Amino acid sequence: MLTEKTSIEAFIDALPKVELHVHLVGSASVPTVLELARRHPDGPVPVDERELRAFYEFRDFPHFAEVYEAVSSLVRTPEDVGTLVFGVARDLAAQNVRYVELTVTPYTHQRAGMPMPAITEALDHAVREARERLGIRVAYIFDIPGEFGADGARGTLDHALRHPPEALVGFGLGGIEQMRPPHRDAFRAAFAAARAAGLRSLPHAGEMTGPETIWEAVEGLHAERIGHGISCLDDPRLVAHLRETRIALEVCPTSNVCTGQVAAIAEHPLPRMLDEGLFVTLNSDDPPMFDTTLTGEYRIAAEVFGLGRDGLAALARNAVTASSLEEEARRAILADIDTVTGGAA
Repeated sequence: MLTEKTSIEAFIDALPKVELHVHLVGSASVPTVLELARRHPDGPVPVDERELRAFYEFRDFPHFAEVYEAVSSLVRTPEDVGTLVFGVARDLAAQNVRYVELTVTPYTHQRAGMPMPAITEALDHAVREARERLGIRVAYIFDIPGEFGADGARGTLDHALRHPPEALVGFGLGGIEQMRPPHRDAFRAAFAAARAAGLRSLPHAGEMTGPETIWEAVEGLHAERIGHGISCLDDPRLVAHLRETRIALEVCPTSNVCTGQVAAIAEHPLPRMLDEGLFVTLNSDDPPMFDTTLTGEYRIAAEVFGLGRDGLAALARNAVTASSLEEEARRAILADIDTVTGGAA
């Protein structure tokens, strides 16, 4: 007879999933990063596995950003880009993930010397390969690296408008939130242009700063989803607004602990966010860097936060609903979730 724990694990494995908050470079497995580091030995990333794993022990978010930028500097050719996309698609497909909105920061690749058309061609090819060989659909979010301010905003927007990949669905903003205020107007202008071109507004906010950053994302960037958003709980008015508008919050528990935004996984605010009636999705962010997976985040939700099958299925449904999938594809995945859960909503 199966134990309850084993039964829950089997349920999570069988649950069709959608991943909305995962970064291309941050999804590179240790073997892939080692391959890139050895391919580009002049880079700042260790070429020894033990040293690389130590490299991934983050002191705080600024240190994580430094490490992330170092790994990103190894992505120098279109072949590197394609390898990364297919790698994350392969890892997610193995977890019964049907669809992923993969965050790409093209400006960093431009700075490495890659032409925009070449980056886009690699992204397009990887989408087709993932669909044909793995059965998983990949879409893209182009993310402004906030530390680069107006230059990063212009470079990201230029790529999104002039050379967009076929599967580009959203426009984002990441990086160290404390560095954003001086560039507020440049970010607002870039998002306005992206939205006018039909892209969804999907910025990070409220990960390492307070509710004011989330308010700016909502009011200044007209966000349709918020990456992280965990500091919203510090502002009851904001909680009420998010609850009423049903703006989805892409919550990444393990990430928040690894970057020092939350002291311990048991202290993560996800359960309270659910109690407040917020529209929450569960995500992995930078899984190999944080030694997690999307399946692992669902297991944490069960084992640490006490969610049962209905609660886990609700998170899976939220991700489908908050996604950029067309209605027919949403209905198909929701139907598959219902099959696994026995039709319970």
